[in-house]
Amino acid sequence: MKQKKDQSKLSFREAFKLNYRAFLLVNQSCPGIFFSSFLYAAVSAVIPYVGIYFSAQIINELAGNRNPEVIWKWVWITVVVTAVLALFKALASRYKNYRHSSWWQNIETIYNNKLLRMDFCVLDEQHTHDLYSQILQNSNWGGWGLGRLIFTIFEPLVNSVVSLVSGIALTVSLFTLPVPEGSSFTFLNSPVFVLIFLAVLLGITFLSPFCANKADNYWVKASEYMQYGNRIFGFFGYEVHDRSRSLDMRMYNQQNICQSYLNRPRLSYMSRYAKGPMGGLMALSAAISMVFTGFAYLFVCLKSWAGAFAVGSVTQYVGAITSLSKGVSDLMRTVGDIKNNASFLQTTFEFLDLPDRMYQGSLTTEKRSDRNYEVEFRNVSFRYPQSENYALKHVSLKFRIGERLALVGPNGSGKTTFIKLLCRLYDPTEGEILLNGIDIKKYNYDQYREIFSVVFQDFQLFSFPLGQNVAAREDYDPKRAKECLIEAGFGDRLSRMPQGLDTCLYKDFDESGVEISGGEAQKIAIARALYKDAPFIILDEPTAALDPVAEYEVYSKFNEIVGDKTAVYISHRLSSCRFCDEIAVFQDGMLVQKGSHDELVKDTSGEYYKLWQSQAQYYV
Repeated sequence: MKQKKDQSKLSFREAFKLNYRAFLLVNQSCPGIFFSSFLYAAVSAVIPYVGIYFSAQIINELAGNRNPEVIWKWVWITVVVTAVLALFKALASRYKNYRHSSWWQNIETIYNNKLLRMDFCVLDEQHTHDLYSQILQNSNWGGWGLGRLIFTIFEPLVNSVVSLVSGIALTVSLFTLPVPEGSSFTFLNSPVFVLIFLAVLLGITFLSPFCANKADNYWVKASEYMQYGNRIFGFFGYEVHDRSRSLDMRMYNQQNICQSYLNRPRLSYMSRYAKGPMGGLMALSAAISMVFTGFAYLFVCLKSWAGAFAVGSVTQYVGAITSLSKGVSDLMRTVGDIKNNASFLQTTFEFLDLPDRMYQGSLTTEKRSDRNYEVEFRNVSFRYPQSENYALKHVSLKFRIGERLALVGPNGSGKTTFIKLLCRLYDPTEGEILLNGIDIKKYNYDQYREIFSVVFQDFQLFSFPLGQNVAAREDYDPKRAKECLIEAGFGDRLSRMPQGLDTCLYKDFDESGVEISGGEAQKIAIARALYKDAPFIILDEPTAALDPVAEYEVYSKFNEIVGDKTAVYISHRLSSCRFCDEIAVFQDGMLVQKGSHDELVKDTSGEYYKLWQSQAQYYV
């Protein structure tokens, strides 16, 4: 995915606005981080000028009157001021390191908060993941985006501005102190000469960062290739070592195809720039800086030789004017970096500005003790964004209170989409869904979702203690968590857990954590749904990872597990649907049949009968 807008078409005004907005965002997320960087950068920039100034005073006295009292005065002042500034720099460094210790974590928090809070329908879109992946790649290969604000933009900006102010303060007298009359170098006093000299110095000063910024601009031009290369190296350098891939890697010698990708010419795209124009521009920038230093030495030494000031001041003026030039160059280069970074910030804010689309509603969704809820799909059709095909078409279905409803049908028939609409992770494209006769859009969005417990087919557990996984929170009722685990068929395994509910799952954060099988994880996920105690429980292939004995155990106790809840159950194993009160058969996004197992299997021309026969033949 290319940058949203060509960097070369971004004006400086647009670039500064993007960086300023990023500054405000990061400052809010990381309070004190910019202030700590300001203190450290300012002190670091001042210290060299202090040394330059006091050294010049000592040398002047040594080359002039050689008054011991004056020399000692300047020595003591130099020692005290330098020591105080060094102490202040150390304190500023400590404060800065403290504030910067969580810098990258805070940056990631900005993106994580956006991902966790956005509507699922936005999160589920490929465009959202493309943007986020683009942000990560920009950051990984060059630190571009929010991560560049502190170390590459803000601190150099402060350093260069302080250097400019300090350099000007120490350099002004270089141009105001006249060469004595009678000297052969009195032309140095001419305002015209001074202006020409300043124009040359400024031209050289601006030309050096101009070349450097042009060189840096190649990073932006190469961003698409570099991001591709970073993904390749990231995958083959880290993910390919995943244990889950080890068997395939060895059986099929997949390291060969990995190596072929790593050797592709596209990955060396940036090296061609470095060997060519980019490297040439950087070398030219360095050479121009040296030319400036030569001009500065020439002008200062001529004025000193002509008697405008003592020899000790040569060190002051040469050091000050060189540092001043560096400050101007750094400032110009930072301005260029601000412009280069802006195109990457466009992607950042395109992601952060993704709008939520779900109407929040205002009606209260009561968690009724009598569980008297009734849901109706009324002529519902749905089409995913950027898709021309309907995932659901004209579905009308009504839930009976306490009913066991099974959804069956081939892959892609609309079953999971039906669940997403029921839980209001998406809103229908056409038609409406009613809860107790009221459109679900009118209910408070978060409260409405609280009446559903769902075990998705691709559910996830955390590497946290077992009890916290069941309760989905840190503080929980241990007795209730244990009861839910037993109801879900996890009782025997729980009794063998070394620390019971406090046993950590997996070993990501705890070396003593236990590894659990897919079937055991599925039982924990079912226990989590039971712990929530919502009036609707939805199970998407809840026994897919269970062995036949464990599957029979779950089904035989299913009515007891669900209790008086309304249960919606998705399954590809039709034999497991026989316990349900009603079965809804989906095909090509449409509800084509509805009834009990006995009713549906009698219709030999129906879709359910075909599905049943295709599976039953393997059990005969």
